[in-house]
Amino acid sequence: MRNVLRAALVLSLWCVAMGSSSRAVAQEIQQPESYIRLHYTKHEYLVPMRDGVKLMTSVFVPNDSTKTYPMLMKRTPYNVGPYGEDKYPTKLGPSELFLKAGYIFVNQDVRGRFASEGEFQQVTPHRTIKTKPTDVDESTDTFDTIDWLLKNVPQHNGRVGMYGISYPGFYAAAGMIDAHPALKAVSPQAPVGDWYFDDFLHHGSFFLAHAFKWLTGNATERPKPTTEPTKPYAYPTPDGYKMFLEAGSVENIDKLYLKGTIPFWQEMMLHPNRDEFWQQRALIPHLKNVAPAVMTVTGWYDAEDLYGSFKTYHSIEQQNPSVKNVLVVGPWHHGGWASVDGDKLGNVSFGSKTAAFYRAEIELPFFEKYLKDKDVPAPAEAIVFETGSNAWRTFDHWPPKKTETKHLFLHEGGQLKWTAPESSPHAPREESRLKKDATTPQTTPVPKPAIPHAEPEGDFDEFVSDPNKPVPYCEIITPKMTIEYMVDDQRFASRRPDVLTYQTEAFTEETVLAGPLEANLWVSTTGTDADWIVKLIDVRPDAPETTPLAGYQMLIRSEVFRGRFRNDYAKPEPFTPGEPTRVRFELLDVLHRFQKGHRLMVQIQSTWFPLVDRNPQTFVPNIYFAKTDDFHKATHRVFRSSAHPTSLKIGVLPAK
Repeated sequence: MRNVLRAALVLSLWCVAMGSSSRAVAQEIQQPESYIRLHYTKHEYLVPMRDGVKLMTSVFVPNDSTKTYPMLMKRTPYNVGPYGEDKYPTKLGPSELFLKAGYIFVNQDVRGRFASEGEFQQVTPHRTIKTKPTDVDESTDTFDTIDWLLKNVPQHNGRVGMYGISYPGFYAAAGMIDAHPALKAVSPQAPVGDWYFDDFLHHGSFFLAHAFKWLTGNATERPKPTTEPTKPYAYPTPDGYKMFLEAGSVENIDKLYLKGTIPFWQEMMLHPNRDEFWQQRALIPHLKNVAPAVMTVTGWYDAEDLYGSFKTYHSIEQQNPSVKNVLVVGPWHHGGWASVDGDKLGNVSFGSKTAAFYRAEIELPFFEKYLKDKDVPAPAEAIVFETGSNAWRTFDHWPPKKTETKHLFLHEGGQLKWTAPESSPHAPREESRLKKDATTPQTTPVPKPAIPHAEPEGDFDEFVSDPNKPVPYCEIITPKMTIEYMVDDQRFASRRPDVLTYQTEAFTEETVLAGPLEANLWVSTTGTDADWIVKLIDVRPDAPETTPLAGYQMLIRSEVFRGRFRNDYAKPEPFTPGEPTRVRFELLDVLHRFQKGHRLMVQIQSTWFPLVDRNPQTFVPNIYFAKTDDFHKATHRVFRSSAHPTSLKIGVLPAK
């Protein structure tokens, strides 16, 4: 009850303004295609760009000609079908609520996709300098489209909005750079921001299962304009772990399964480092001169574009101080805010229909206010769902200004503490033993690894990482990246010998983490390369077996870092075997309340398969082309001494 009251208090203004009428509309529109056909007239245009290329554009104009309407546009690489002016879709706009509200809906195939002309580029590089008509990008294509629509489509009120989820979210973000004067409101939702940290790549590691699934469905060659969708890929087995492991290297996966039909897969294989190829595809630095109002939307459990969402919000904040900039984060998987009720994900319940609430009380009012001047309250700077307590909260800044930075340190015996390790009493004894081993004759040889560790000062924990028996990323048998993995129970991993597990004592009071997390690892390896995966987990207390989710180790946030990039993403370098080395990386943001009796757990491991491709643990110039003989076991150490303290940097928000 307390959570329900808190949510009602935080967002009461939205509810009063829009609540009852929005729910009534949702109930009224039972047959969307019939409703659209009855209330809208469809037109198809080939809209010319400044370089002469024409883009297929579907426009739906309300039949009620007594009013004017704003335009609401989505640009997509996924097709605007069904094609033909007599063919109507079953969905239009961000949600069914917009149908009754009244908009001119515009859907466009982007350059080089489906029925549009031109050449397609994955995550089109933005051009900062444009001196001739052929200097085009998604910003110019959006500008030219809006300009043409204003001159050729009747009944508009002179205002345009944009929205899109995932790749269409990228086009919404790219389209608002150097915005057309008529572009008044934009909502990039789960937008790709920088593909070296988003989606397929995470700090240089390759999200294998996800990239394979998406690219086989969306990146085959298109020699000429077409209205035919790509056929789904038929996996040879449901066991992705077995399928990808037996294939070997990423190069072999292409040879065995893709057979050279995905050009972008092959392009990625040639660019494992963050070179010019990837730098050109980073949109975030270019988000300048954007629309007057922006609302970036994401989900805490968006397995694809969480990085792009937070970085897009922050980039707009820094480069456009006068813009109304809003961040919305709910307990959703990728795009879940538009497709499901949002009351649960996997085994975890969120207490209410959070996505339905967002669509009615946040998304629709945003566009109604900035495109129609509706008298509704301006949205808060950050509208964020607090997981762990199932409550909506609002802030005037993200991360919240009252957040206090703290550090959790690894300690002996799998403990996590708020205090740094003291000087280890074991260090002198280790040093003495080493000197004795080095100078005193031995009657029995002392076994040594092939590449011995240099003994550090202080303590450590170690595990053997075998790339030929990698840690699975989830318990179920699947060839794909599941949408539930980000809330999965981690007990299956914590019981493995190649996963290090640390946890706090049970919390005696509620503790709220807010904002970005940063892993600060001190590690070594007997190999010359390694990946490092860090997971933040909420451990529920053990209880009688009838208690729902008793002992559940709920994943809250996780990330992987390819160790060769610890100093420079563009210049990989090997580890020196046995040498303590610092590896730091960001795990992105959270807003999570640990309840009394719960524990905070951190897991550290080096494989996460087949979500992430395997690191051979031998430094090679390009991991994607590693040979079978390059893959070796290695002993990894994670240090927890005063000289080399491993910690997790977090923000703690006062509980209320």
